[in-house]
Amino acid sequence: MSLSTLIVDDEQLARDELAYLLKNIGDVEVVAQGKNGLEAVSLIREHSPDLVFLDVQMPGLDGFGVIKKLLDKKIPLPKIVFSTAFDQYAVRAFEVNAVDYLLKPFDRKRVAQSIERARSMTEASNPSDKLDALVRMLESQKPQTSKILLKAVGRLFLVNQKDICFASIEDGIITVVTSGANGMEGQSNCRTLEELLDSLDQDLFWRAHRSFLVNINRIKEVVPWFKSSYQLRMDDKKQTEIPVSRAQTKRLRELFGL
Repeated sequence: MSLSTLIVDDEQLARDELAYLLKNIGDVEVVAQGKNGLEAVSLIREHSPDLVFLDVQMPGLDGFGVIKKLLDKKIPLPKIVFSTAFDQYAVRAFEVNAVDYLLKPFDRKRVAQSIERARSMTEASNPSDKLDALVRMLESQKPQTSKILLKAVGRLFLVNQKDICFASIEDGIITVVTSGANGMEGQSNCRTLEELLDSLDQDLFWRAHRSFLVNINRIKEVVPWFKSSYQLRMDDKKQTEIPVSRAQTKRLRELFGL
């Protein structure tokens, strides 16, 4: 029986290479390709593939984040083969593995082995249990000061999450502002605020408005506004004022006991 397969990787060349190798294996149908984690979740929900080749390192929602979101949304999990350019994930993470993992650049025989492993997995096995354990283990190992990549003045900067004051989106471009008198502004390579939020500590960051994401610890003042609404004065050098949407006013009151 042909395996319906999905390829997700942020690199076009990697997707093309894997699709070519799978085409030559036979009895494998690549039903769709995605280039980021959010597309992966959407395509898995849409196609319910038998097997997904999933890149670990992707901007925004990475491969492990995809698994977590599928579990959170209770979307049935396909068999997963992780792919990565680094073997640092292999030693412990894949002791509770899904089907397999592949190191880049892809090797034809190794890809064929992954397909055979996927075929040999019994229907009785439950990938959700192992993948859930994998996600929980990886989350426990996450560094507390994970960083975000920003582009500014022709350079690339790594910024600690705790130093981010807020992020905003306009015309599809996300600007991230850091705190304090020496703060900076830079652009994120994420395409939506939802994608950026997926890469941040969600106990620390809050979507106060459809166009703004704020660090709760960097709110300097809550300013009453018209018709029982509020604005947030932030701890950046411009002391930017950010609106709170009507839908998020209740959350604001809960956060600060208003």
